[in-house]
Amino acid sequence: MTPFIGTSRPSDEWKHFRFTVADGVATITLDRPEKLNALTFEVYADLRDLLRQLPQRNDTKVLVITGEGRGFCSGGDVHEIIGELLKSDHDRLLEFTRMTGAVVQNMRECPLPIIASINGIAAGAGSVIALAADFRVVARSASLAFLFTKVGLAGADMGSSYLLPRMVGLSKATELLMLGEKIDSATIASLGLAHRVVDDDELVAVTAELARALAEGPALAYANTKLLLSRELDMDLAGAIELEATTQALLMTTADHAEFYRAFTEGRKPRWTGT
Repeated sequence: MTPFIGTSRPSDEWKHFRFTVADGVATITLDRPEKLNALTFEVYADLRDLLRQLPQRNDTKVLVITGEGRGFCSGGDVHEIIGELLKSDHDRLLEFTRMTGAVVQNMRECPLPIIASINGIAAGAGSVIALAADFRVVARSASLAFLFTKVGLAGADMGSSYLLPRMVGLSKATELLMLGEKIDSATIASLGLAHRVVDDDELVAVTAELARALAEGPALAYANTKLLLSRELDMDLAGAIELEATTQALLMTTADHAEFYRAFTEGRKPRWTGT
């Protein structure tokens, strides 16, 4: 979305997960299926860095995050992360927790729509990554578990206690984050956390359909909608209305808005350019 990239150029070479781009849709596939796609230090770092680079790419309009095999992401690897961190001093621990938080912050600040295609268990850090997405397409056999307290840590991690109460309310968020119990796809849907719950064998197709619709849509409109949703969480009404007013006034000068009017008067679908 920007031509100003500086020294660090976007890369297609990511060693710790699969990354592909096709027809405007980028896909991150966590690929440690034998460990239910548990995260390592390197996976966290690559996620943080890729999410920071995505807005610089001209070939990407939407991001899908999914996992290979039976799991979306089971959280941090017990041996490779927890075992190693027990040997670390406070400074290294803080570096790690700030890195994990940066993954979620970069997801929320990324102007691209992000879809979590949840194909199995999303636990711990995996559940927060799913939470930080803009859309969650959930397989019927999938589940979420904010299980941080079950390993002796605060249920508030990686922004979960900021995001979850705003999505399901304080009372339910307290229950989910404090008890850390697994919730099934029906409960995920009842809490309003799922864009759609689908049969397992339909997950890939439904995710692709949503990603294609977003990739073909008005990118500037989507990016600003996401920005305002995030910014207005902590604003009063007057400030929110003013921010929306100035944003809409700017978008009314864009090529996409003018294209809508041309398409409407000509009786055709708009051809969005993201400009």
